[in-house]
Amino acid sequence: MSETFRTLTDHPLSDIVSKVTSNERLTREDAIRLYNSPDLEVVGALANYRREQKAGIEKAQWVYYNHNMHLNPTNYCVETCRFCSYANPGLTGNSSYTWTVDRVLEEAGKGVRLGVKEIHMVGGLNPACDINYYEEVMRSLKREYPHVHLKAMTAVEIEYMSNLAGITYQECLERLIDAGLGSMPGGGAEIFAEEVRERMAVKKTPAPVWLEVHGTAHELGIHTNATMLTGIGESVENKVDHLLLLREQQDKSGGFQCFIPLKCYYDGTTIADEVKEPTSEDLLKDVAVSRLVLDNFDHIKAYWIQLGEKLAQVAFSFGADDMDGTVMEEKITHAAGAKTPLQLAKERIEFLISSAGFTPVERDTVYNVLNVGQHPKNAPNNTAALKELVGSR
Repeated sequence: MSETFRTLTDHPLSDIVSKVTSNERLTREDAIRLYNSPDLEVVGALANYRREQKAGIEKAQWVYYNHNMHLNPTNYCVETCRFCSYANPGLTGNSSYTWTVDRVLEEAGKGVRLGVKEIHMVGGLNPACDINYYEEVMRSLKREYPHVHLKAMTAVEIEYMSNLAGITYQECLERLIDAGLGSMPGGGAEIFAEEVRERMAVKKTPAPVWLEVHGTAHELGIHTNATMLTGIGESVENKVDHLLLLREQQDKSGGFQCFIPLKCYYDGTTIADEVKEPTSEDLLKDVAVSRLVLDNFDHIKAYWIQLGEKLAQVAFSFGADDMDGTVMEEKITHAAGAKTPLQLAKERIEFLISSAGFTPVERDTVYNVLNVGQHPKNAPNNTAALKELVGSR
């Protein structure tokens, strides 16, 4: 057992501590116990230990970010997931929109002029936005801004476009890659548990299909991310099973770069009275347990758009090593009531990382290092911030 945890020999999690410090893979039962443990600080310390060991001495205190922007070409969606406030099926006027290719280029140009290096592009399932539309969009973007990486199309969109066109997922991805697709985000996974998806009216992309699409992308050389959405009536067991399916897929295809825990916001939905909103402690455990269970994922993200600045800073001590990026204008979470900023300047992100005691590192989409900032001379203790956010124990 590591010296860091020498005093925990009689702790209820001591056997899990031994596994983590011996670099052993955790089981489903281990993960459930971590989620149910009242000792948040020990769970966080274990995740932080795993992060440091995985990163190595030189990079142990690194927290990554990138200079990116979000583009959402359409919010019209044929699906009616109960937790979604962004899509507007069947609505007209100002509520529903679909951009022309020229409008996409115009919006992208606003970010490119500010130096963004990545465009993160997702949208609703819109029959007007088929594979031909997105091929034209991507070719136009790469023609105008060849240096900008296109991270686009969730597995849900790939499934929808493939079915519209009557082609396989591989054929759809190959066409988009040829048009300029560089990588894929991890959205649309929601929670894999079918009983939760049924209650939330999630008809799109069940777990086997979502995993197949990402596995196919990996085989084609495309890196992707993975997500999990909480606060939609899921249980601890549902979350653990979700993580284990991701771990299994990563063992097979190896192309996931980063895992991003997400939380649901409820403005504009009808589900708030029947679900439990995740607490700060719940959200920190999602970060920590995912770091410990997903031993074959290199990066865990503290997505500031959803966590907020303060909780994201604390999450760096719970296993997270990425803060996402500048974003420019996030629409999907904010449509459901998120009060976080729509964007952050690079300088603000670097300040948040360094003031939490870590080294800000600017990266590109696939984690090539662009710039390593200065590590703070006097790293703060996050205990006070933790107690403020989740209450003293």
